[in-house]
Amino acid sequence: MSARRGLCAVSLALVCVGPGVAAGPLPDPTRPPARLYTPAGDAAAAPQSMEPQLQSVLIARHAGGRHVAVIDGQTVRLGEQFRGARVTRMTDNEVVLVKGREHRVLRLFPRTPSPQRLNERD
Repeated sequence: MSARRGLCAVSLALVCVGPGVAAGPLPDPTRPPARLYTPAGDAAAAPQSMEPQLQSVLIARHAGGRHVAVIDGQTVRLGEQFRGARVTRMTDNEVVLVKGREHRVLRLFPRTPSPQRLNERD
């Protein structure tokens, strides 16, 4: 009778574990969105038409100090080139790239629309 109980316990354990195994792995909630994620060595899968993303700006407080920005993971200094465009200006939250007559302003934070007034008293 104890062998039968053991067999029932094993069968019950397999029934309880089975559906979880068949469901597959759970998605990682900390993984960046697919449009921003490209596995290493898979450069062909990277979106080519995306605008460059300004990720960080570091400006020294003293006169003549360093101006450094991180754009798409690449560190650039004021006056250097990024993808064929020269970094001409940096502020606390934006970088200006100039390529020929084209000026592109990259911002850390997108511009927010000004609040709309609902009526004259607001």
